[in-house]
Amino acid sequence: MHVFISADMEGVSGVVLEHHVSSEHREYERFRRLMTAEVNAAIEGALDGGADQVTVNDGHGGMANILIEELNPAAVLISGAPKPLGMMEGIGAHVDAVFLIGYHAASGTGAAVMEHTWTGRVFELRLNGRPVGEMELNAALAGAYGVPVVLVTGDRAVTEAAQALPGRVETVAVKEGIGRSAARCLQPRVAHEHIRQAAARALQQHGGVPFVVPPPITLSVTFIRTSCAEMAELIPGSRRVDGRTVEWSGDDMVTVYKVFRAMAALAAQ
Repeated sequence: MHVFISADMEGVSGVVLEHHVSSEHREYERFRRLMTAEVNAAIEGALDGGADQVTVNDGHGGMANILIEELNPAAVLISGAPKPLGMMEGIGAHVDAVFLIGYHAASGTGAAVMEHTWTGRVFELRLNGRPVGEMELNAALAGAYGVPVVLVTGDRAVTEAAQALPGRVETVAVKEGIGRSAARCLQPRVAHEHIRQAAARALQQHGGVPFVVPPPITLSVTFIRTSCAEMAELIPGSRRVDGRTVEWSGDDMVTVYKVFRAMAALAAQ
C-alpha cells in the first residue's frame, strides 16, 4: 500500500504565530523540527496500518522545511519548489491513500490558526460554487486520480471541515484556535501519539472515498484587491466576474489546479 503525505506547517501543534513558520525568524528552526516530528508520527502510523511505501511532499512556503536527516527512513521526501503540482507533487493513480498533515483552515474561517487559502491575497476560492480551502482543493486533486484522503491533522477548524469530505476521514485536532494567532495546543508527544494511532486506523479501517468534483469544473477566485484580479485575468480563458473575482472553467481537475496556482502567482506580482 502506497501512502502519500502532503505536509504543511501552520497546522502543527505549537505553531501560532507568523514568525513560527518563516525561515527569516530564529524560532523557525524549532517549528520545522516539530513539523518533521508530526510527519514522522504519520509515517509510523502508516507503517503500523500496513503501508509498504510512503512518499512525503513538503508543502509549506518554499517547500524545503522538513529535516531529511530526522525523517523516518521508510519514507521518500519530495522537497523544494517550484513543483508542477505544488503541495501535491507525487500524487497519482499509483497512490492508495492520502494523509494531509499540519493543515489549516480556509481564509475567513473563524477561530482558526493562521487561516488562509494558498496566499494572503485570496479572499475566497470556490469549485463549482462550493467554498474550499487548501485541504479541499488538494483532496479534489487526489480525487481526480481516484485517491481518497483518509487522514487530516491540524487545528480543530480544518479537522471539522474535513468531515465534509466523502467517506470515512480520520482527523486529529492537535490544537484549538482561540483566534488567528492563539490556540490551545497539545504537548507535542501527545499530538504525535494521536497522529500515529489515527494514521494506523485510517488504513486499517479504510473507508476513504475520493473527493471528485464533477466536470465541467468552474474555478472561482475572489482576491482581496482588484489589482490581484487584474493580473489573474491574464490567463487565457479566464472571465472577470466582478472587481475582485476571476473564473475559469475546464473538464480536468489537474488543469484547474494548475490554473489556480498560476492565478495565485500572477496575483503576487
